[in-house]
Amino acid sequence: MQRYQSVLRIIVLGVSMAGAAAAQAQETGDAGKTQEPTWGLGIGVGVQRSPYRDFGNKTRALPVILYNSEHFRVAGTTADVKLGSVGSFDFTLRAKYSDEGYKSGDASVLNGMDERKDGFWLGASAAWRTPFARLTLEWLKDASGNSGGQTVKLGAERGFTSGRVKFTPHLGVAWMNSDYVDYYYGVKQSEVAATRAAYSGKSTTNASLGLRTDYSLTAAQSLFLDLSVTHYGSAITDSPLVDRSTSPSLRLGYIYKF
Repeated sequence: MQRYQSVLRIIVLGVSMAGAAAAQAQETGDAGKTQEPTWGLGIGVGVQRSPYRDFGNKTRALPVILYNSEHFRVAGTTADVKLGSVGSFDFTLRAKYSDEGYKSGDASVLNGMDERKDGFWLGASAAWRTPFARLTLEWLKDASGNSGGQTVKLGAERGFTSGRVKFTPHLGVAWMNSDYVDYYYGVKQSEVAATRAAYSGKSTTNASLGLRTDYSLTAAQSLFLDLSVTHYGSAITDSPLVDRSTSPSLRLGYIYKF
């Protein structure tokens, strides 16, 4: 079972590298028009700074998978069933995998902590296509039963094209309930140590800002680069497990679309 979970995590994280390349397909494929299925394969590299003390960076070189059709989409760690459109609004049912869990040996500050498992989330999303930006709203609940968490995310992005290059600034605000924060950043009484006090998480809000760049080599081939930074809410930064308030991340890769 442990080997199976490790393989599943590798596959899902590999798919997540497609998120930057998939965003353009999302923008053009949600307008309620008939759409031929598209596939994409490639390779990507991701680097993300963990908020946990002494954890360092997570760096992965993994395969990329992308799929988009009229009624179904896989983009990153997210799978959507497209419910349809009403005017300039698009609606979906959403399933999502998150790899936010950790094990006791992942960092010195986590020694003696119980394992926090990754999550499988279910919910819904809506997108509003306006003349100035694409606005999104997402609600998710932890269906794995690990954290009991819920999240609500607001996002906005706008693409600008110059020749073969497309620049897409994006920003977001994510609220998470106290169960979510307590599970991933809290410290139970049984986990208290000399350098780690007990801590009960409260609901909080994170903010993110980034820039995605897509470069078309040919009609079928493209490169992507996504640079972003997340600012954590006070209920996370107050945790004795955390030693930073911001976390930068980078994703880059190559995609071939069929």
